[in-house]
Amino acid sequence: MRLPLFWLTDYVDPGMEASKLASRLAMTGTEVDRVHTHGVSALENFVVGRVLEREQHPDADRLSVCQVAIGEGDVATIVCGAPNVAAGQTVGVALPGSVMPDGTKLKKAKLRGVPSNGMILAEDEVSIGSDHAGIMVLDEDLVPGTPLADVLPIATDVLELEITPNRPDCLSVYGVAREVHAATGQPLKPAPWAEDPGTPGPIEGVTIEVQDPEFCPRFTARLFEDVKIGPSPRWLKARLMAAGQRPINNVVDITNYAMLLTGQPLHAFDFDLVAGGKLVVRRAKDGEKMLTLDDAERTLDSSMHLIDDGDGPTSIAGIMGGQRSEVQPTTTRVLMEAANWNGPTLQRTSQKLGLRTEASGRFEKGLAPEQAMEGQIVATQLMLELTGARLVEGTIDIGGPGPEPQTIRLRDEKVTRLLGTEIPLGEQAEILERLDFGVHDAGDGLDVTVPAFRRNDVTREVDLIEEVARLWGLEKLPATIPGHGMSARLTPEQRLRRRAADALVGAGFSEAIGWSFQSPELARKLRIDLPAVKLRNPLSEDLSVMRTTLLGSLLNSVRHNTARGAEDVKLFEEGSVYFDRPHGRTPTAAEARSTPLPDERMHLGALLTGKLRPASWGEPNPPTADFFAAKGVLEAVLGALRVPFTVVRGSDPFLHPGRAARVLVNGEDAGWLGELHPGVTEEFDLGRVAGFELDLAAVLPHAVTTPLYEDMTSFPVIRQDLAFWIPADRTAAELVEVVKGAGGKLLRDVRVFDVYAHEGRTSLAVRLEFRATDRTLTDEEIAPQREKVVKAVASKLEGELRG
Repeated sequence: MRLPLFWLTDYVDPGMEASKLASRLAMTGTEVDRVHTHGVSALENFVVGRVLEREQHPDADRLSVCQVAIGEGDVATIVCGAPNVAAGQTVGVALPGSVMPDGTKLKKAKLRGVPSNGMILAEDEVSIGSDHAGIMVLDEDLVPGTPLADVLPIATDVLELEITPNRPDCLSVYGVAREVHAATGQPLKPAPWAEDPGTPGPIEGVTIEVQDPEFCPRFTARLFEDVKIGPSPRWLKARLMAAGQRPINNVVDITNYAMLLTGQPLHAFDFDLVAGGKLVVRRAKDGEKMLTLDDAERTLDSSMHLIDDGDGPTSIAGIMGGQRSEVQPTTTRVLMEAANWNGPTLQRTSQKLGLRTEASGRFEKGLAPEQAMEGQIVATQLMLELTGARLVEGTIDIGGPGPEPQTIRLRDEKVTRLLGTEIPLGEQAEILERLDFGVHDAGDGLDVTVPAFRRNDVTREVDLIEEVARLWGLEKLPATIPGHGMSARLTPEQRLRRRAADALVGAGFSEAIGWSFQSPELARKLRIDLPAVKLRNPLSEDLSVMRTTLLGSLLNSVRHNTARGAEDVKLFEEGSVYFDRPHGRTPTAAEARSTPLPDERMHLGALLTGKLRPASWGEPNPPTADFFAAKGVLEAVLGALRVPFTVVRGSDPFLHPGRAARVLVNGEDAGWLGELHPGVTEEFDLGRVAGFELDLAAVLPHAVTTPLYEDMTSFPVIRQDLAFWIPADRTAAELVEVVKGAGGKLLRDVRVFDVYAHEGRTSLAVRLEFRATDRTLTDEEIAPQREKVVKAVASKLEGELRG
């Protein structure tokens, strides 16, 4: 929600600049996304002027050359293209140096050979309206040279608020004013609906029927005659523009203004176009169609609700009106509707139709029925003031005013126990009263009556304690460890996951956090076909399924960085992946009969691209990311967890053929390792990318949490180098495993240090290290072990000693 600061100060002056107010609101639970300026800047260059002379431009039929007084004794020549400019007018002037709403800085210019030292302003050129047909003509008693900002709201700070779903009352200027009053203690002016010019009772000639009271708890309507449609005054248009609304005409602007001020959406019907003078709130019929105000034909079904008259549907209830009864320039009678609708039902209709409006966004969060008359009263005041209308006697009010308010006991002892500090009872009462709660003394605390606009949010004693805490100051609460035997220690699994993350950070990786939702299109890009969980209520089509791998979000993060000039990127992510059935096993009979929750598993993934380390004078061309670099990082991670593993050839479709592997832990599949397929990286505009992804449920149970140590020995190592010819389809890992199995207890380490391929065979050279803890070994002692190794390689791998 956009909140113009000058509109807020109509009801409460926060007494602080916008940035400090934003911080204060954020600390009390109202998130401010950003603060920005609406309108123009360099305000010293915007002044009131008076047109002294107006002459036709010598070389342009549509341009005028004006002499404009801009201060005592100062006259500027300005070339103007507006058709309504005339001598004697008081106007707004932008002088050279002015900064316009689009950021353009105004300069001196020549138009068709005539110098122009400024601009005579139209409404849209200072963002207080959308009219560009002519210049603004101001009150004639204004003095030339007066700063224009003293006369018109041409610039204002705007707070972009992120209102949480439980606080629809803050989707209004007065609702936020109430919060500012509570947060700062500054005086709050009476509610704008405090004085009602209307009267109760039926309206002659108007009939309203509500067939579904559960969907429409309250429906109010008033009839206005002798309405004159025209433009709204500048003060109203300026407020709408700053709040992000486009002015249309005075009646439509009144409905938008009242909605933004009170939070209650309204709709204006041209009553002469309401067939039979009767409106009916009912369920739609399957296949029923209507043309909405956005010039789109909507097809409805029986789960939706509409308002109709004698000629059929005229409005989609709570979402958007229809073209057939919209207010037009010829309208003279207006029926103003302010109703309350069931939020969840309306939200489902909005989603089905793909139609979300300012009104539906408020109703779906749960407005109070009482707010209907608040909006109706404000609209009545403005209709009488701005349209010259006559209010017909009576107010239709079906279902009002609303449920009885709830009273909740707030115990002083409970406040102290939950917050960990004592807040004086008088301060608790003052805070709640500023939030418009009713407060009465009770024996052990306060009896608090919840206002209608907080009915759905504050239902328990702890909710009242939260209200007290956030306004008293969450930052002032003491930091304590929870009692009741709770432990603040990490679980063994959390410690292991943190150890793995630390190993990756130590290897130069940065952590990324991606969405758990993804686009169905991502599976095609990654060439995978895993059972994905489809969301019933997705935020958008691009976020409509749950991820089955971290690879997609990691690739998006890598692309985001490389697109911004980061050539060498190392990222890791730890997060959940989801499958629509228990992954890797057949569902049980009970699972097959029901709809089980998704199979959620914690994964750890890492990707690297570019150079492994920065270039230097000693190494101008450092190595780049490849399979072996990724394997080295994997070894660092699993080494930190003390998890033994092996790798075998893999065939994942998203990996490069011949540079793909599966990671085995205790003989079970635990993830993939390798370089990504060029077809996959091309989809993300990336070069060579390598990485791995581990299923932590298959890894962490095998981690050694309590390592065993052995004494250091001073006896030397005996090294033996052996080279074996083995078939080309055998791997180095298989050779190492066979050598370790045959080497006996004295063999401490085996490493491959050379490879050579020739005529369908591969030569692998391995270095064996033998050591005893109690003596120096001799060649005679290790000779039998070496012979066992040679025989084992020959029998198990069909290998032979080279040379």
